[in-house]
Amino acid sequence: MLQPPHQPLQVAAVPAQRTPAREDDAGPWHSDAACRSDEAGLFFAPSKEPTAARLAREEAAKRVCARCPVMVECREHALMQPEPYGVWGGLTAAERRVALARRRRRDIELTTAATAGRIAAAG
Repeated sequence: MLQPPHQPLQVAAVPAQRTPAREDDAGPWHSDAACRSDEAGLFFAPSKEPTAARLAREEAAKRVCARCPVMVECREHALMQPEPYGVWGGLTAAERRVALARRRRRDIELTTAATAGRIAAAG
């Protein structure tokens, strides 16, 4: 059921977030995250969330990410884990899947080009 626009969005419980195993390995980037002062439910979808509500919530979360001093670190964390839920580093889970697919294609293209270059140089 759609919520009337004048009611606040309902938020779901936030799944446990994975943090680096040791602070000295990855650094304490998460302690500087802008989202630490915002409602965490803004970044994670409630179950059975209507599409319009999801889009509005994701856009609000992305606005928080846009002003975050550690957005790049957060995004890389989400891509390297990979985080299956929520908005991380200004990207939704679907956007992160696309970014990962692009990275894989780029890596394959670079590897193929490097191999072709070595073969041409040897020939």
